[in-house]
Formats: sequence, structure tokens, C-alpha cells
Amino acid sequence: MKVVIAGAGAVGRSIAQELLRGGHEVMLVERRIDHIDQAAVPAAVWVHGDACELELLEEAGLQDYEVVIAATGDDKANLVFSLLAKTEFGIRRVVARVNDPRNEWLFDASWGVDVAVSTPRLLASLAEEAVSVGDLVRLMTLRQGQANLVEITLPVDTPLAGRAVRTLTLPRDAALVTILRGGRVIVPQPDDPLEGEDELLFVTSVEAEEELRTALGVNGFRTTAS
Repeated sequence: MKVVIAGAGAVGRSIAQELLRGGHEVMLVERRIDHIDQAAVPAAVWVHGDACELELLEEAGLQDYEVVIAATGDDKANLVFSLLAKTEFGIRRVVARVNDPRNEWLFDASWGVDVAVSTPRLLASLAEEAVSVGDLVRLMTLRQGQANLVEITLPVDTPLAGRAVRTLTLPRDAALVTILRGGRVIVPQPDDPLEGEDELLFVTSVEAEEELRTALGVNGFRTTAS
């Protein structure tokens, strides 16, 4: 996979290193000369310039890449880069970093964003998830805001204990993707029994969240969305 990352600060470089370790091709675009550190990510292609400038992106050959990541520390720059990537270059997958949770509502399809990652919201959600038992916790927004990754930790005395996964009556647009049990990551099979204190991860549409909450007998719903 060929990926372009706008923003080569600590976040952008870390993402690039992970992708390169996975065998992907990476280009880093950075306008600040003090952030250009080719020695830190020598396997990446480095471009010095403003990722919001159409001419620069054309010269860099953005059209030849499959995925772009807007990872700068400026939400305005991330939005403009995302929009250019989607509308001018037809990039299939646009992932954007949200620095200020108050701006999260902007990061949707109208700005070319497929997936928005709000670090403050994600960290808050993970902290909340660690102590929220019996509540549905939204961890991440996916697919241009049309779906979410949500989590529920079953109470110790859950009435679902001992029931097979196949017996759950889930909404049409919700899927159980993982069960976290102790130190194990379980890919759920139809006959797997549920246990108290299981952490269940679902991908669900926004519209199906309330139905999912009811189906699981969840007490409440928690989100850190602004």
C-alpha cells in the first residue's frame, strides 16, 4: 500500500515508522524545515512544502497513492489537505487527525474525510471504558460518521453469562467483532459462551446503537463526542 502523510512531527513520523514496518510505501509532506528529519525515517520519501498547495501535491504525484493521512497539528490544514486529496486526486481512503474535539463535527464526507481520529476523545473514551461496566462506550467513529466502534464490559452477574454468541439478538447493522477476556483476544464463534467481565467490541451503525444497547440490557450510553 502507498500512503502519504501530511505532517512530519512526532505523530506523523511515528505513523510512518509503523507503516514502513508493515511493508508499506510512505511519503511524508512537511512544510516546517525544523520538522524535516530524514534520518528519523530514512525509508520514507520526504517532501518539503505545504500539503495544502495543489501544485505541490501534483508534483509529488499524490494521484499515485492509495491512502492519505492528515496528521498535522492544525485542524484547518488537515481539512484542506483531506478535501484536496479526495476531490482533486480521488484518493480512496482519507484519514484525518482531529486536534481539537470541538472541530470534530467538521471532519466528515463534506471535507473528504473517511475516518476521523480524535486523540483527546479516544483517550477519554479508553479511560472511561476502563471503569464503565454495563454501559455502551463509543470508542471511535468510522466510515464518515456512519458507523462506530463501541464497547461494553459485561457485569460480573450479567444474565448473558453462559449464553452462546449465536443466541444474541443483535440489530441488523451491528456486528460483534472481538471479545476481550483477561489477556485473551477472542474472535467470536457462534457457540462461544459469554462470561461476566467480558469486554465486547462491536461495529455498529449510529442508528442501531440504541437497539444494540437494549438487546444487551445495557444501563446507559457514554460518549465523549462534542
